Amino acid sequence: MNKTALLTVTHDPDGRNTGIFNKVRSELEEIYDSLFITVSAETSPLLTEELEDSRFAVRVIPKQGAAHARRQAVDLGLTGKSQYYHYCDFDRILTWATRHPEELKKTVNRIRSDYVILGRTAEAFATHPEEWRETEKITNKVCSIELGKEVDVTAGSCGFSRETAEKLRQYSEAKMTDAEWPMIASRIAGKNVEYLVCEGLEYDPHFNSPNRKTTDSDAWLSRLRLSYIISETACRTGKEHA
Repeated sequence: MNKTALLTVTHDPDGRNTGIFNKVRSELEEIYDSLFITVSAETSPLLTEELEDSRFAVRVIPKQGAAHARRQAVDLGLTGKSQYYHYCDFDRILTWATRHPEELKKTVNRIRSDYVILGRTAEAFATHPEEWRETEKITNKVCSIELGKEVDVTAGSCGFSRETAEKLRQYSEAKMTDAEWPMIASRIAGKNVEYLVCEGLEYDPHFNSPNRKTTDSDAWLSRLRLSYIISETACRTGKEHA
């Protein structure tokens, strides 16, 4: 059976995820064949050292946004020999491994397709802040129309084959990858995009809340901007290849 590697990214200046990482580290090392992470240069040295002391292959990169970090994670992952990859934001994978470890194991074992969007159950989606839920509903609606099936693309997790990973490395260039990657898989690589919902992609404010405090209106405006960028990417990516 082909094994699956974890691809993830983190920007954690305060090192707030250091303790929880150490608690689930052995779980992650057991579940995945290989582990790859890109770490912003501004991340706490303590967390970076803990990651380097684990089975993670670590690449420290300048802070240039989530999309850049995710592309670097794919590039790093392709230095290994895994045939399948599970991408998941670092805070998301820590939440998942802590609260739903058995589901995580089963989900990883099911990543045997060219591309699968890992979305949230209704219960998991409901745990998120209101400004996330309301703006992501719009994003997910646009992406669902473009893919021709109901999907949740904004949960920060997906799975794909090595062949698809090569296509992502070649073509990914958008400001956000949430919708770009499945569109590259579908429109450019010509692959079937599957969909699976998970309880483990729920929101826990201890792990998943933003690093900096903002006003309520700024929080809404920030999520609205993300919704627009991701939605536009869904509509534009790969159509010249279709």
